[in-house]
This record gives sequence, structure tokens and C-alpha cells, in this order.
Amino acid sequence: MQLCKSALEVLEETSRTFFIPISRLPSGLQEAVASAYLCMRAIDEIEDHPTLDAALKVKLLKLISLTLQSATQEFTPSDLAAPLYEYKDLIPEVSYRVGEWALLAPDSIAPRVWDATAAMSDRMAHWADINWTVQNEHDLNQYTFSVAGAVGLLLSDLWAWYDGTQTNRLHAIGFGRGLQAVNILRNHTEDLTRGVDFYPTGWTNEQMQNYARQNLAMADAYTAALPIGPALDFCRIPLALAHATLDALSQGEVKLSRSMVMNLVTQLTSSPV
Repeated sequence: MQLCKSALEVLEETSRTFFIPISRLPSGLQEAVASAYLCMRAIDEIEDHPTLDAALKVKLLKLISLTLQSATQEFTPSDLAAPLYEYKDLIPEVSYRVGEWALLAPDSIAPRVWDATAAMSDRMAHWADINWTVQNEHDLNQYTFSVAGAVGLLLSDLWAWYDGTQTNRLHAIGFGRGLQAVNILRNHTEDLTRGVDFYPTGWTNEQMQNYARQNLAMADAYTAALPIGPALDFCRIPLALAHATLDALSQGEVKLSRSMVMNLVTQLTSSPV
């Protein structure tokens, strides 16, 4: 299967950072990872939508989850596009076209992507329903697993499906959690303006930074154990950006500049694995 141009365009518009490593993946794996990324981004955009009320977010996320759970070999994009049609003008293109993204992956792995997307959509609906209440580290672990640790597990399954690469699954969870913790730090001020705080009650930036570093240490171990090949080529880019972003935030910067991001990506993509 060849990744359609439209999907690549939406991928690039949605995340230049992930567009680069995904566009470098070999055929087959590229479609599988792009499918997973775009499906996850589709539901994430609903969860994070700045104007949709929580009740509608819960409704849409559960609709997507239940539709994917009912998918069969006759599944088509319209199975999701039809029930989402009345909300087409309220949600971004990447969310409305989630049915298309679900069918990008090769048939032999697509059901795993559907399962992961359905499960994550259910979890996001739960967090929207309780207004993302995080009171302690236990809650934080639940949230970061729900929206990112489980993605690490999905990626591990995609590597194994493609070429048999085996990974430490606990480290895979840490990979996802670490990246998500950095996102929480980077977006903290913006999240507070919309009434959401992912920090456990009483936590400081330093405590959240320590949480991120603990999980990024597992991400480092996860990546270091990968053999030379597409999985390693893919994982080292977001991991390096997470470390650089965390370092910048700990030094009082708001985020990495666009030029710093692109310079780092260029260094990684031009150097041998």
C-alpha cells in the first residue's frame, strides 16, 4: 500500500516533527505508523479542542470508539464520516477524516490500530468527563498511560509486526509517558488558561521535570535496545526533541525555537544511526 498524498499533507500540517520520521519509514511500516499517528491525533484534537464542551467531547470520543469496535472487513471511511458529519464544521479535518486514517494501515495490522484508537478514545472520554482531574502521581500515571504510554505499546507491536523487533514493554510505556510529560510541561500555562491542570495537587515545575526525566530514562533504555533499522530511526527523533525541550524548559525558556527543532532534526536525519 502506498500512503496517499492527502494523508501525507495532513500529517505534515498536523505535525512537522512526526512527519519527518514517518516519511522516512519503509513502505508498509510507513502506512501503519501514519495510520496510528493520524488516528491518535484525530481523537487528541477532540480531547484538546478549545471550544467544544466536555459533554460533546465525551459523545464524539465514545462514538469513534464504538464505531471502531464494531469494524469488520467491510469497514469503510463513511462508517465514521456519516455519524460525524453534523459536527464537521466544529472539529478539525484530521478528526473528521479519522475513518480514512484507520484504513491506511495494511490489513494484517489495521485491527491493532483500531483497537488502540478505540481504547484510547474511551480513556480520553473518561478524562474529559472528569475534567482531567489529576490529584496525585497515581492519577498522573493513569493519564499519561491513557494518552501516551499505550502509544508506546502500539509502536512496539508495529515494530514486531514489521520485522520481528522485540522490545521491553515497560520501557515502551516509559517512552510514551516521558514524551507526554514533556508536553504537559511545555503546555502548562496554556492548559491553565482553559481550566485544565495535569500537575498533581501541589506539584512544582521541578517535580514534573523530575517525573519527565524518570520516564525519559526508560525511553533512553528503550531506544538504546533497538537494533539498527526503521524503529530506531523513528524513535530517536522525538526522544531527542523531548530531551532538548526539557532542558530548555528547566533553564526557564518557554519552548524550543522552530530553528532549534529543525537543526536538531537535520542533525539526526543526516547522521548514521
